[in-house]
Amino acid sequence: MSARWTRSTLLVAGLALVAAGLAGTAAARVDARGQSAAKKVNIAFIYPKTGGLAAFGQEEFDGFQAGLAYTKGTCGGYTINPTYIDDATDPATAINAFKSEVGQGVKIIAGTGSSGIALQLGPLAAQNNVLYISGAAAADAITGLNRNTFRAGRQTLQDVLDAANIFPPKSSGKKIVVFAEDTAFGAGNVAAVQLVFGSKGHTVSKILSPFGAADLTPYAQQLKNSNADAAFVAWANTTNSAAMWQALQQQGISKQMTIVTGLANRASYDALGPLVQGVTLLSHYVYKAPHNAVNTYLIKWMAKNRHSVPDLFTPDGFVTAQMICRAVAKGGTDTSKQISALEGWQFLAPKGKQRIRPQDHAMLQPMFQVQLVPGNGHFAVKVLKTVSPGNVQPPITPFK
Repeated sequence: MSARWTRSTLLVAGLALVAAGLAGTAAARVDARGQSAAKKVNIAFIYPKTGGLAAFGQEEFDGFQAGLAYTKGTCGGYTINPTYIDDATDPATAINAFKSEVGQGVKIIAGTGSSGIALQLGPLAAQNNVLYISGAAAADAITGLNRNTFRAGRQTLQDVLDAANIFPPKSSGKKIVVFAEDTAFGAGNVAAVQLVFGSKGHTVSKILSPFGAADLTPYAQQLKNSNADAAFVAWANTTNSAAMWQALQQQGISKQMTIVTGLANRASYDALGPLVQGVTLLSHYVYKAPHNAVNTYLIKWMAKNRHSVPDLFTPDGFVTAQMICRAVAKGGTDTSKQISALEGWQFLAPKGKQRIRPQDHAMLQPMFQVQLVPGNGHFAVKVLKTVSPGNVQPPITPFK
């Protein structure tokens, strides 16, 4: 079909997650605060240990554990003492956990992965003057939310700008449908695709299914009937992602239009691989891409302690630990000084050199382009390119 693009791309923002805790329930908390330690700093790490985003939550948790090990002894004499809270991917649980921890005097809260939850916890951080570090949550609105709120992971615009670097630069006038769930994450992708690709002369529309819907065939049929040139798939829900890809395959979407989506976690490779052979995909992180001492440490830590390799959101947890260590090493227990210590900080993370932009706390970082290739009955990643932070830098959004 002459209107088709010559190259397909992949953009699944993968990370929607959530973070919060079962406040007041002993079963949901692992609390080591009974231990005494000189210059101990209590922090709360809220993440989806259970629920629809549990797979991503485990990745972030593993990365945080590795990051704590990496930063141990370098935090200005302070000992980081975490309480881990399972939000079960529920916003109300997350909010209650946040308030409960603040009520107990905790001044640093981190680990959230769900965009919808992060956007509710950020204002609470400002109201209570605590440091809040969102983990894998991708919503662009987290950037510039307030001075108390930071992010450890990438944002949706960085995903979309990575995709824009893959598409034919002179391409215009195409019909693009954003295929996602009806969540803050999905809405964020619609806005980002409209901003980036709408400005290039493309027409952008959307098909959004209810969060967690079991039967996605009707939505895949809508996509088939849209006569679009490309489907921009932004999916973060691990409970129905396999059903989603199966529905697209059954409707022959990959034969009718270009699939635009992002490489998700390793568990998705075999499902995605047959649909995107030979296609360049955008990637937030794959452990084979960065070559630096911090990533090497993370890979070795995962091999020794998890008998596995880092996955998509493992570096977000690792960076969270790096940020907390920096905040207390330079700012002690003073929230204002902790914020100042993080603003403008440039450091080496698993992905490479990263910088926290002081004007809005955007996390400037490299992105990657990859392909899925078959071999030995499974699909694996082939790294094609590292995209520099400057080429995926989102616009500045000053604090409100």
